[in-house]
Amino acid sequence: MSNSNYYVAVIGAGPAGLFGARELANQGVRVAIFNRDIKPGGLAEYGIYPEKHSMKEGLRKQFRQTLDLANIDYYGNISIGTNGDLTLDELRAFGFDAVLVSAGAQGTKSLGLPGEDLEGVYHAKDVVYFYNKLPPFSQRNFRFGKRCAIIGAGNVMVDVARHLINVQKAEEVTAVVRRGPAEVNFTKDEMKHLIGYLDLEEFEKELERVRPVLAEINQNRVIGQHKVLEALPKADPKTENAKFHFDFLASPTAMYGENGVLTKLEVEDNILIEKDGKISAKGTGIKRTMDVETVIFAIGDKVDEAFGLPTQWNEFVKNTEPRFPVEGVSYESSTEGVFVGGWSRKASEGLVGYARRDGTNAGKAVFQYLQTKQFGDASPEAVAEKVKSLHKPVITKDDIKRLEAVEADEAQKRGVEEYKFASNEEMLQAIGLIETA
Repeated sequence: MSNSNYYVAVIGAGPAGLFGARELANQGVRVAIFNRDIKPGGLAEYGIYPEKHSMKEGLRKQFRQTLDLANIDYYGNISIGTNGDLTLDELRAFGFDAVLVSAGAQGTKSLGLPGEDLEGVYHAKDVVYFYNKLPPFSQRNFRFGKRCAIIGAGNVMVDVARHLINVQKAEEVTAVVRRGPAEVNFTKDEMKHLIGYLDLEEFEKELERVRPVLAEINQNRVIGQHKVLEALPKADPKTENAKFHFDFLASPTAMYGENGVLTKLEVEDNILIEKDGKISAKGTGIKRTMDVETVIFAIGDKVDEAFGLPTQWNEFVKNTEPRFPVEGVSYESSTEGVFVGGWSRKASEGLVGYARRDGTNAGKAVFQYLQTKQFGDASPEAVAEKVKSLHKPVITKDDIKRLEAVEADEAQKRGVEEYKFASNEEMLQAIGLIETA
């Protein structure tokens, strides 16, 4: 019997889901992809800095090739989860032989600090989705002030700082970093876009300020200095009159505001502790405040707890003794026949290449599992019928092609490199799935 009698549901159409689907389809398995957004691509479409056109286009080309496979069905504009269009259990009741969850990490990590609900306090993911025009974030109103603080020291912090300076015209952006300069987590390739705004005199003073703490764990300040400044030779030219600063060894403790609007960020000074080669920060109890109008948390994500799978430590619970490991990694959730891949397996881990590899390996794990099973009773026709009965516009592969053509046409008319509709309504109208008002 051929594998084409197997039918697998993939939830999420980011890099992990698409490459997982491709791995299975290449083995002859029939795959139905369910995606919350209208467009496929996930963070490759909505998480990469807008100006990286050639990188995005290269990825889109690979995604198109995947969706062009005859044994892959695509159902966009359908959310799966406890509060979604379908629950995970309802989807499983369609009779799929297995389910691969690669819906990313849709929850936001909250530190539970006072003032998190003030206007002007945001999570980085929401901001990134906003400037990449992902509905409904694209229609939200953000309050980006002249003085902004970003909590974190990874590539997402760099992207958000670039947006604040170049697009929102912020005058001062400060990265608040829990540990020291040697523990920053961005790459010099990303930092080159921001480093031109670093106030070098201030940076020198900041290194001097934290030197005694670094000395306590025998860390030379030059290590951190080098790590931050190695992007300088390739720095993008400055186009704005703005300054970027680092505030090291500081953890946010509270946000304060007036009339519901943020005015101050309170931080606690940290010392560093080294244990088993790992460096962690410990609070000193000494607190100070910074005057800011915007605070953005770039501290990673967690999975969506309302999705329908058990969670622990911001992740879906995985089978610790997997029957079908790939490269020693468990892709099995605690629910029989349900697998996890990409950020759904490990939140905020790595970039697109990582998601691609992890999705592919998750697909391999699912395929091993299928070999142990009889064919289920899901038929593509029955699934298509059930999806139609959801009473909402559901997006197919042909719709995606039409939408891409309309947006490409619009970009050409406007003389821009890329054009995106900012709302689901506009996209649905453009491809004739809902009437124009």
